[in-house]
Amino acid sequence: MTSVNDVTTEEADGKPSGYAAARLRLLQGEARSGPPRRTALAELTDDWLTELFGAGTPGGGVSLVAVGGYGRGELSPRSDLDLLLLHDGSADPAAVAALADRIWYPVWDLGLALDHSVRTPVEARKTAGDDLKVQLGLLDARHLAGDLGLTAGLRTAVLADWRNQAPKRLPELRELCEERAERQGELQYLLEPDLKEARGGLRDATALRAVAASWLADAPREGLADARRRLLDVRDALHLATGRATDRLALQEQDQVAAELGLLDADTLLRQVYEAARTVSYASDVTWREVGRVLKSRSVRPRLRAMLGGKSAPVERSPLAEGVVEMDGEVVLARAARPERDPVLPLRAAAAAAQAGLPLSLHAVRRMAAAARPLPTPWPAEAREQLVTLLGAGRTTVEVWEALEAEGLITRLLPDWERVRCRPQRNAVHTWTVDRHLVETAVRASELTRRVGRPDLLLVAALLHDIGKGWPGDHSVAGEVIARDVAARIGFDRADVAVLASLVRHHLLLIETATRRDLEDPATVRAVADAVGSQGTLELLHALTEADALATGPAAWSSWRGSLVTDLVKRVSAVLAGDAPLDPDAPDAVEPTAEQERLAVEAFRTGGPVLSLRAQTEAVPSSEEDTSEHASEAIGPEPQGVELLIAVPDQSGVLPAVAGVLAMHRLTVRTAELRSLSLPDEWGQRPRKDEGGRPEGRSVLLLNWRVAAEYGSLPQAARLRADLVRALDGSLDIAARLAERDAAYPRRRGAVAPPPRVTVASAGSRLATVIEVRAQDAPGLLHRIGRALEVSDVRVRSAHVSTLGANAVDAFYVTGPDEAPLPSQEAVSVARSLEKALQTSTAGG
Repeated sequence: MTSVNDVTTEEADGKPSGYAAARLRLLQGEARSGPPRRTALAELTDDWLTELFGAGTPGGGVSLVAVGGYGRGELSPRSDLDLLLLHDGSADPAAVAALADRIWYPVWDLGLALDHSVRTPVEARKTAGDDLKVQLGLLDARHLAGDLGLTAGLRTAVLADWRNQAPKRLPELRELCEERAERQGELQYLLEPDLKEARGGLRDATALRAVAASWLADAPREGLADARRRLLDVRDALHLATGRATDRLALQEQDQVAAELGLLDADTLLRQVYEAARTVSYASDVTWREVGRVLKSRSVRPRLRAMLGGKSAPVERSPLAEGVVEMDGEVVLARAARPERDPVLPLRAAAAAAQAGLPLSLHAVRRMAAAARPLPTPWPAEAREQLVTLLGAGRTTVEVWEALEAEGLITRLLPDWERVRCRPQRNAVHTWTVDRHLVETAVRASELTRRVGRPDLLLVAALLHDIGKGWPGDHSVAGEVIARDVAARIGFDRADVAVLASLVRHHLLLIETATRRDLEDPATVRAVADAVGSQGTLELLHALTEADALATGPAAWSSWRGSLVTDLVKRVSAVLAGDAPLDPDAPDAVEPTAEQERLAVEAFRTGGPVLSLRAQTEAVPSSEEDTSEHASEAIGPEPQGVELLIAVPDQSGVLPAVAGVLAMHRLTVRTAELRSLSLPDEWGQRPRKDEGGRPEGRSVLLLNWRVAAEYGSLPQAARLRADLVRALDGSLDIAARLAERDAAYPRRRGAVAPPPRVTVASAGSRLATVIEVRAQDAPGLLHRIGRALEVSDVRVRSAHVSTLGANAVDAFYVTGPDEAPLPSQEAVSVARSLEKALQTSTAGG
């Protein structure tokens, strides 16, 4: 091993060079490495250059200045020497030129790279004003020899220029960083990264120092110095291993660099590099966001003050969710938020940020990381729903997830994540590390949620499908065990846990079978059907396969591969078609509870709506049975929203009226069921029927919904009933009220959801036509669906609504005016009209 094999030990006159020999001993010695060696090398070089400078000084008014990395006192084995010979213009030009030669030539003779210039302070400042890179180098100017006052004056002037010009120069610097990232890629994902130029590398770390020097903003400092030191250590080892001034960590050199650093192997090396790069990248994101906020504030504030008569503009805080608000373009915690009492808050804040397309405030993330209690096991339903909402937000999920991960919240929520975090994938097909690939798969899966009946299972399976790659052996087998444990911990029931475990175990089954087996062989198709087990799991596995391939890289998916997988799925589906379907009419046969019957009778007698609000709670299990008051405070019940029971005499417009009133009061519908109940004519007798055998005006609609407040407290039941009465009699224009609210609080352009999908269920009911709606959940969605169905002149016989994260999966059993199922063409027309109405409202919102 040698790093100076091209550095001679003799000067031009043939005498041994003390500097070259000392440099060689320092770099080959094992006693010092890392920062001590870089500092020692800088000091050794300082002494040598000072000696060269002193041997030919033409008098006062001249100094030798180190700039850039050398100015910071950080010399890697093959680093350039960045030097400025500064003079005040009074010295003889020939003498200054001779002095420059006296310094430059010995450096060149030793084979060292040299970046040099000779300037007066005025020339240096002018060049810095014209060239941003020169200005950045001068920010780290350090005096080596000669006139100290001359160097100090330049440093003071350059820093003053930088701070005065920061509003102009910082956007230029940001653009420079973005262009470099576009060319070089992201250091934290590259198999052969450039340690200096790639995003998250040493150049970005230097840019953060420049931002801090502007006094306009500062980078998050926790972990940043260690990350930068790690990257410098790796570059040192790379220089020593190759003997070249290179910053690219090539595959063939990674084992040697790892050995130089005393690491286990190249994967361990890459993981450390990725972790460091991730820290720098996150710090850059936060810093540049703060720079943008400050510059925007400075540009707007004078105009606002003028409009407000010199007063400061009030800070707007718009609520997003319980305990979460938007302020100044970021998601922050509400003043009343108490993370120490609200373990779901980190997930709720993250989901709200991703859905709104806004970044999470650094202060908010750190406060939650420091104060939030661990979630109980199993997680409460709200935590599970918020995780699904976060995963389903699409591209905006990535930035929010990275913010949580930077402060350790992800591994606290999902301890198994630690094994895949920053884990490299030595496969040219893969674009990302394992952890980013999992998040990327969830992003891709969010685009496919309209294809499946359980988008929540699809999104969680996408997040977990490669979780076994952190363990030895077949990652699908190991992942099945981990996924089963994780799914149970986050609160899925036994059946859902089994589905998720199966999806992880078989996530490669479809693509491998479709591309490597004979699909004409019945045994092949039967084997896949036996492994999958059900139509629902097959539907999920098909979507997961596509999302996984798309998230892997361009080479992993093609129209040809997609057609093969689709063909296989059709064949397997045909084999599974013998499964007994669920009876879609079973809900109508369920007997009403005593409470539902009481409300129905009262609604029929009064001729108006009757409702009941009842809180639902989910007890959090403790390690021991403890019913004491103290235990209740420590663990306590976890609120799961409110059960809302409504009984209304059967009439048109009930669904849009109820849904609209709930939307007006900012109540989110988690689940909903609507069904018709026929009351007996006399107790114990069946109702009278008309000639067609239908009940004669003694039908009551029962709505059993679970709702939760978006934020704040729940409305009073009396107020809900009063608004519902007005909505049903037409005196309350719900559509206008919702439009007014949307105009006052425009919907944010956050996550871009897949378009709504409305279909007619092929295996429908014998008594009704089943319209299935899959759409992005949003305030007033059920109201819009109900209105569209009313316009189509169909009657909603029953409805079954569920909100899975941010996805609504609804089924409406509808009939025509004759209370019979719709003809097939009419059913398709109703579905198309409903889909068009939802698409229009989404575009308008």
